[in-house]
Amino acid sequence: MAETEKKAAPKKAAAPKAAAAPKKAAAPKKEAAPKAAAPKKAAKAAPSGKTVTVTQIGSAIGRPKDQGATLVGLGLNKLHRSRTLEDTPAVRGMIAKVAHLLRVEE
Repeated sequence: MAETEKKAAPKKAAAPKAAAAPKKAAAPKKEAAPKAAAPKKAAKAAPSGKTVTVTQIGSAIGRPKDQGATLVGLGLNKLHRSRTLEDTPAVRGMIAKVAHLLRVEE
């Protein structure tokens, strides 16, 4: 019997991988539009000379966190400490919030 020659199968060319999704073209960067002139904040009022002295007479322990934070905002954090502050509506509002912990002297 004649031996049949085994022919090597021709190698197949590597099949191309699935085509990757085309990359999205980078959107052109938006150029920053020139900012309109921001309205200037009103200059702080010159100190009117009025001051108020506050002394902490009550502890912040056991109080809501916002009251403790208000005391710190007033510059107080321990009993019997005093601060002399400018008499402004903002300071008056803070004093009103923790008035039960303070002694106020005009």
